[in-house]
Amino acid sequence: MIILSIESSCDETAAAVIKDGRVVLSDIVHSQVKIHAKWGGVVPEIASRNHLIEVIPVIEQALIEAQVTWSDIDAIAVTQGPGLVGALLVGLQVAKSLAYVHQKPLIPVHHLRGHLSAVALHAPDEPAPPIPDYPFLALVVSGGHTAIYRVDSSQDIKIISNTQDDAAGEAFDKVSRMLGLGYPGGPVIEKEAQGGQDDAYRFTLPNIKAAPLDFSFSGLKTAVLTKIKKHGHLPTGQDQKNLLASFQAAAVHQLVTRCKEAMKQEAVQRLVISGGVACNQRLREELKAAVEAKGGKTFIPPKKWCTDNAAMIAAAAYTQAELYMNRGAHADDDLLNAMNSWAVNDFINPLGI
Repeated sequence: MIILSIESSCDETAAAVIKDGRVVLSDIVHSQVKIHAKWGGVVPEIASRNHLIEVIPVIEQALIEAQVTWSDIDAIAVTQGPGLVGALLVGLQVAKSLAYVHQKPLIPVHHLRGHLSAVALHAPDEPAPPIPDYPFLALVVSGGHTAIYRVDSSQDIKIISNTQDDAAGEAFDKVSRMLGLGYPGGPVIEKEAQGGQDDAYRFTLPNIKAAPLDFSFSGLKTAVLTKIKKHGHLPTGQDQKNLLASFQAAAVHQLVTRCKEAMKQEAVQRLVISGGVACNQRLREELKAAVEAKGGKTFIPPKKWCTDNAAMIAAAAYTQAELYMNRGAHADDDLLNAMNSWAVNDFINPLGI
């Protein structure tokens, strides 16, 4: 089965062509990072306008690189939510139109299910990576989400841990902004923290008695701001490196600790890690070491498939394709709406299939 997928939930305009839910024939991503950098974060209206400009060229390039035509495409997949409504609508409307014109089944996909499916992806000239047996836990950690899920099947997913406030990636962005280092904060902080002492500043692990597996990054962010104010000026040189290294170490420690506790509570030995913050090398290494020390196993996509992309959307669509393939191109597709909020365990889409 060959699926063309479209992703436009935030500030990446992406399209991909995937074979059998795993083999990436093409994967095109147009990033808006430089556009939003001067604002210190994503501006929804600007994101939507840029999607309108880029979505058709990105889709055309995906088809060209995959060396396929519309007659080769079996279905079209598109991110329905959660995300920025205006941004989602661009991808949805284009996908609906293409499905109608080319008479292809349309598969709406939950963005986070895409992140959960990214571990299955590989290039045509690469061996297929191992994928976890059920059940497994999944840490999705990004600028908009930080949560742990228990996955018992492709249709049985429940959230067991969430953030009480900021997502991890959001905290990285805000700390970077405090220090005038730019956007996005994750890669900037990881780079600038090199050579810093990660124990130069003490940051405590949040203790959330009512929900001990939950995350909280607002306190860590505020603690960094307090350290900056004590300096009386923005730290530079080695002082800055030490502060960033200590912040990064504290954020990673919280993520690793909560994952270990969740795996113990759920008696599950397999952990999937995805989302933009999963590009952080220290997080990847520390989680892998911590899980393997307890006899478990981690499954982490290559960094290019941790950030938002359309390949993961096709991978997720493949797992639910049977629900949609028998429908063909369907008039009710027009009823699909963008969903800014959507529980990941709500498998049944608004069409009631």
